[in-house]
Amino acid sequence: MTTFHTATLGCKINQYETRSIAEAWTGRSAVEVDDPRAADLILVNSCAVTANAVADLRQAVRRFHRDNPEAGIIVTGCAAQVMPEELAQLPGVVRVVSQADKARLLDGPGLDGPGLGSLEASPNLDGNVPDKAEGVRFAPFSITGYGRARAVVKVQDGCSHFCTYCIVPLTRGRSVSRDPAEVEGEVARLLGAGFREFILSGINLRHFGRDLPGKPDFWDLVARLETNFAPEWTGRARLRISSVEPGQLTDKALDVLGASRLVCPQLHLSLQSGDPDVLKAMGRGHYSPQSAVDFMDRLKAFWPVMGLGADLITGFPGETEERFEHTLDLCRALPLTYGHVFPYSERPGTRAVDLPGAVDVPVRKERAARLRKLVGRKKAAFLKTLLDLPHLDVLVQDARGRGVSEYYAACRFETPPDAPPRSLVRARPLRVDKGVVVVGPFGPEEAEA
Repeated sequence: MTTFHTATLGCKINQYETRSIAEAWTGRSAVEVDDPRAADLILVNSCAVTANAVADLRQAVRRFHRDNPEAGIIVTGCAAQVMPEELAQLPGVVRVVSQADKARLLDGPGLDGPGLGSLEASPNLDGNVPDKAEGVRFAPFSITGYGRARAVVKVQDGCSHFCTYCIVPLTRGRSVSRDPAEVEGEVARLLGAGFREFILSGINLRHFGRDLPGKPDFWDLVARLETNFAPEWTGRARLRISSVEPGQLTDKALDVLGASRLVCPQLHLSLQSGDPDVLKAMGRGHYSPQSAVDFMDRLKAFWPVMGLGADLITGFPGETEERFEHTLDLCRALPLTYGHVFPYSERPGTRAVDLPGAVDVPVRKERAARLRKLVGRKKAAFLKTLLDLPHLDVLVQDARGRGVSEYYAACRFETPPDAPPRSLVRARPLRVDKGVVVVGPFGPEEAEA
């Protein structure tokens, strides 16, 4: 019997793919263990989006080897795509599987072991862009369960846009979409397994459907899921959208979101900057910062209360203090409730590395700190407004009573509810404690009202 442990660095798509591989290995009689010290094999699914992500990977591999020197370590994911030779030299690593070949791990780890199958040496170990050319289909990842209370459903992979700062097109290749019928089937399967929140996820949801018959877009997919699941599951289950591009915020988006009974009133925007010139230098001139503000103003007619997050980069080449102020102004204008702020990180092979106007690293970090402070104030103010609501619908995440509301606000039950993880519980907001909304459950009769 072979035992294995998985570790995932990076995005929700990596989390999903790790879970799919783990299910495939357990289906071959391997046993997944929580403690890496008890594992024969350790699968590390890597990220390469920032230099810190790569540093975290090296540290994790060394720690696993130190704690369990007998285990064979398999590294896959985005870092394995662009730096395979370096990763192969890390202590304990017995195999490096590129992102382009990751799906082949569904057939086994590629090492000798009872029932685990084999994998020929990966032909793509030179950091080339994975082949996602015309005719290549969505990789056969799928899940029947999930290790967390909220299940990720992968609907798209790759990116064909090639922002100047982003390494993802070099690691995951061009955009490829999942068949909507497969998405629908997976949601139904996970509903049957007891999940009640589903995060529709992709690398670039704006590109969803471009390679499918009839070229449906992401909003068509959301509308399809709404049509097929809302009649039975409204109020009992919900959809959450992982991240959208401002360029997706169209009239069609407003119509779909405004009519939805399943989608959580929360969006996360891949904004990156509030300055048009910086956006153009990033290769993101296809939207204006003001368009996001205008869309959110219109969305308030349907979602008077909403959660709104954003990805933001500070210190990109050419970002002067004046241009950074434009980002601050945009964040002041948007009804942000949280944000993910990153100082710009040079990634090898991207065009931004050679752009003029490099910003000193201390300045990047100082701007990130200022932006985080602004977003933090807006988050605190938003959490206080939630106390004025008659109720929140909280997805219970663990037995200690931690959860998340429909607005993507972290919650904690004052007394753990009489409901298992994955349950949706209607709760009364009581107070805010250290960035968490403390809630109390309603009685059964109140919850049904």
